[in-house]
Amino acid sequence: ISYPLVETSAQKFRKCWEMGCYSGFLVGREAARHMLRRKSGGTIIFTGATASVRGAGNFSAFAVTKMGLRALAQSMARELGPNNIHVAHVVIDGVVDTPWIRKNFADALNRLPPDGICKPDQIAEAYWQISRQHRSAWSHEIDLRPYTERF
Repeated sequence: ISYPLVETSAQKFRKCWEMGCYSGFLVGREAARHMLRRKSGGTIIFTGATASVRGAGNFSAFAVTKMGLRALAQSMARELGPNNIHVAHVVIDGVVDTPWIRKNFADALNRLPPDGICKPDQIAEAYWQISRQHRSAWSHEIDLRPYTERF
């Protein structure tokens, strides 16, 4: 979602925020309500991007969206942790290997070394491990990236 600031309409900015931040609030709130009613804890994981921690030119709407989602995750973690609800934020710093990416960026992908793109199965494994953490050592935020990604 890349637009120069002066070309970003209020409607595009708002839609980006609604899809990436407000929707996280709605889903997180409903998951928390359900978990609190059950009184058995649980895990809520939000997915972020590099823009969660660092803005970039032409990405103002996306950065606000992802930084807002990160702040939501932090607030929820502090509020819900005492109720045994683990809230985590995962920064995915790289392209994820999906059919859409393979179709639209085949040439660029062919130039990558082996394992130079985030594999969905490995991302899922990291999420699973977060969900299994003991509450005495919960992770709140982790970064996932292929070894080739500059950071």
